[in-house]
Amino acid sequence: MPAVSTTTTKRADRSARPGFRCSECGWTATKWVGRCGECQAWGSVAEDVGPGGGAPRTVATAPTRAPARPISDIDVESARARPTGVDELDRVLGGGIVPGAVVLLAGEPGVGKSTLLLDVAARAARGGRRVLYVTGEESAGQVRLRAGRVGALHPSLLLADENDLATVLGHIEVVDPDLLVLDSVQTIASAAVEGTAGGVAQVREVTAAVIAAAKSRDLPVVLVGHVTKDGSVAGPRTLEHLVDVVCQFEGERHSRLRLLRATKNRYGPTDEVGCFDLSETGIAGITDPSGLFVSHAASTVPGTCLTVTLEGRRPLATEVQALVAPSAVPNPRRTTSGVDSSRLAMVLAVLQRRLGARLADQDVYVSTVGGARVVEPAADLALALAAVSSRENTALPRGLVAVGEVGLAGEIRTVSGVGRRLSEAARLGFTRAVVPAGSLDGVAAPDGITVLQAGDLAQAVVAAGIGT
Repeated sequence: MPAVSTTTTKRADRSARPGFRCSECGWTATKWVGRCGECQAWGSVAEDVGPGGGAPRTVATAPTRAPARPISDIDVESARARPTGVDELDRVLGGGIVPGAVVLLAGEPGVGKSTLLLDVAARAARGGRRVLYVTGEESAGQVRLRAGRVGALHPSLLLADENDLATVLGHIEVVDPDLLVLDSVQTIASAAVEGTAGGVAQVREVTAAVIAAAKSRDLPVVLVGHVTKDGSVAGPRTLEHLVDVVCQFEGERHSRLRLLRATKNRYGPTDEVGCFDLSETGIAGITDPSGLFVSHAASTVPGTCLTVTLEGRRPLATEVQALVAPSAVPNPRRTTSGVDSSRLAMVLAVLQRRLGARLADQDVYVSTVGGARVVEPAADLALALAAVSSRENTALPRGLVAVGEVGLAGEIRTVSGVGRRLSEAARLGFTRAVVPAGSLDGVAAPDGITVLQAGDLAQAVVAAGIGT
């Protein structure tokens, strides 16, 4: 009998040894570890039991619900989006909710997710649709109190407080709703899966079961999801891949403004932003939010400059305020609110190096009006002009708006959507605009606004009227 080599035996043992796979990113390992070596997720590595002998597990097909048909014979009307009655939400979703679509709405606690969905559910009920609202975080009495406060009471809006997946699916069978709201997916658990509610296995099972019910019934579903400390959707990464639409609901805790963004949308664009005003009496969409971010002082004040940012495809006028004062400590303060601190440090360094502005021994405080958050580089020029205006104690002319990115060499770089920004500025009554040189080549400026083009910071300061 021929002898079997030791190398061949080890290779066979290695191939027969079970592997372990991360449920978040798919990273594999030969032994179990508590933390994934690729995405650094805890508790996501589980044994990957592949099909034995290379044979497929599924060997027979199940009966089909409907035979395959030519693509031209498919009815497209059933896939049309249906408006929710909330214009700002419809803007983000691409016209409304598609039957059978599963929408994941994520946001921090207290940002207004439940209030928004109660309003959506009540509007759908008033429109003649039967709505099932399942809450797993609060009792039915608590939701009833909120619904009465925001005016979301209707006989066709049915409420259930459940935490068991099987019971939720039973409610769907009995009610046969036209819209399902599940608040939240991390609080529902299945008895057929090990682990507590909110775990990786539980969230995956709950989502898969709800998606199967939605697709088989053409039932639009809205799932509420929690977020982690860094603002991402809690739970396994596969959760975002399973659903059709992922929306982020954002807002500062001390501000009434709320922004809704779509980070994934199979039925519409992902560059639209919805604006809402959250108050004690409910939540309402804001069709023209520019006035929230602009102060209405009677006189001009040094250190303020207006810019126009783009939230998705929507231009928003935002006022940037800067205060430069002598520092009493060896290390001057750099304090920001609504502005990226590292971006401010870069702009101040460029001002001192390229423009000769003495800022190294000055405290600099920068803030936005109305709780707006400015993250795009197009606000660099307004930030620089506001700092120079405060440093020189000279107010910028009334009706001036500045748009442009500041480079490390002191140049003003062009940004996208200059035409849309200037059109919004002209609509709001601005009469002068400082923009990067060459950004309007071949494009006419809007009526009523004078465009001043600047190639670097020195030219921009002169064009703004605060330098020589």
